Amino acid sequence: MATIVSYTARPRRLTQGLLLLSAVVIGVGAYALVGLGRYDALPENLTQVGIGAAVLALALQIAVMWRAPYADPVILPIVVLLNLLGIAMIESIHAANQIYGIRSSGSADRQMLWAVLGAALCIALLVLLRDHRRLRRYTWISAVVGAVLLLLPLAPVIGSARNGSKIWISIAGYSFQPAELAKIAFAIFFAGYLVSRRDTLALAGPKVLGIQLPRWSDFGPILVAWGFAMAVLVFQTDLGTSLMFFGLFVVMLYVATDRLSWLVIGAVMFLPPAVFAATQMGHVRTRITCWLDPLSSANYASCEQISQGLFGLANGGITGAGLGEGRPDVVPHAESDFIFASFAEELGMVGAFALLLLYLLLVQRAIRAAVGISDGFGTLLAGGLGFVMALQVFVVVGGVTRVIPLTGLTLPFLAAGGSSLVCNWIIAGILVRLSDAARRPAARQIAGTTAPTPPRAGQEVSA
Repeated sequence: MATIVSYTARPRRLTQGLLLLSAVVIGVGAYALVGLGRYDALPENLTQVGIGAAVLALALQIAVMWRAPYADPVILPIVVLLNLLGIAMIESIHAANQIYGIRSSGSADRQMLWAVLGAALCIALLVLLRDHRRLRRYTWISAVVGAVLLLLPLAPVIGSARNGSKIWISIAGYSFQPAELAKIAFAIFFAGYLVSRRDTLALAGPKVLGIQLPRWSDFGPILVAWGFAMAVLVFQTDLGTSLMFFGLFVVMLYVATDRLSWLVIGAVMFLPPAVFAATQMGHVRTRITCWLDPLSSANYASCEQISQGLFGLANGGITGAGLGEGRPDVVPHAESDFIFASFAEELGMVGAFALLLLYLLLVQRAIRAAVGISDGFGTLLAGGLGFVMALQVFVVVGGVTRVIPLTGLTLPFLAAGGSSLVCNWIIAGILVRLSDAARRPAARQIAGTTAPTPPRAGQEVSA
């Protein structure tokens, strides 16, 4: 039995505009509360921050209305809110460092500049990329670019090591983490590669212990991805990036083939290298020790970051100390690696859960776009980008709360750092474009364009 449901597709730009306005009000309000909490006075640059945030939101609204009128109305407001909250918290940490003088950290001014650059790139992507399927033309170019970016920190002149991992490059005094950009390139490559080979990879193979395994001839792609991930792990000693890269490929394999066996195979293949890293690499072994017992007298000195982060989490309680009222300056790298602990201290468990719900909603919107897109490439790309964001949040928050050992990944849109923020804004732009393709009425989906046509009514839904 089938039921014909008549509907008229609506762009919902007014909804997005109201949500963007709410995000700006909440974000700028948080910035104002930080000044009141630290200095009992509003920040001197509050007017400039408010105007800048409003102009940025207006530019995003205009760009979406112009180039992606049927895009999901929730994605950009969440991104803007997370970004503004991150700026407010970075300013709170900087102010605490100035007052108490325990550590030094950069102010939020640089993060604001990176936010403007990231939003500008997001707008440029929406204007220039009118059809996400054009990215499929650059499948193999994306693979080469991603590989070069991921291995660039190994270059002898520009590569630099921090905290035991070689994941940074330094040029003219500016640092950049190329793995953040590489994950976008690899997501495009994996989507383009797998969509053309999904039928071959989904063919039945031998059955072992009740699990349907792929054919031996189909192991080539996963072996190449595994070998590349291991190269990153061994030569850059970065377990987090290696996990993110290999996990992205395995999950996109599962989405492409709908075979649970790929997830099992991926987990089994990654476990031995992870054990090797935990036992043979010094800084990874230290992180394992700090994960198991950071508060013991023998480990406390080497586990100061995780220990102080746990104290900050406990100090936050249910409702938090209040914005600008905590002591995040006690935690090393509180504005980057441990910014979630800073939020939990000043906003409490309620605020920390609210942040996680925002990330959950953002990932859900990415998955919703993946389900709604009619072409396989768009489905894989949206699903891959949504997964890699969810993986980063889980790994970072899990490390701070001692669910898993610490890694070198950063919390999207919140943590200080230009490379992470700019690249995540690019991901947001791609998700907006993909959501527009997923929600756009069929009559508008003209090959290679998004030219305006009247919305279609009358959609058949099976019941």
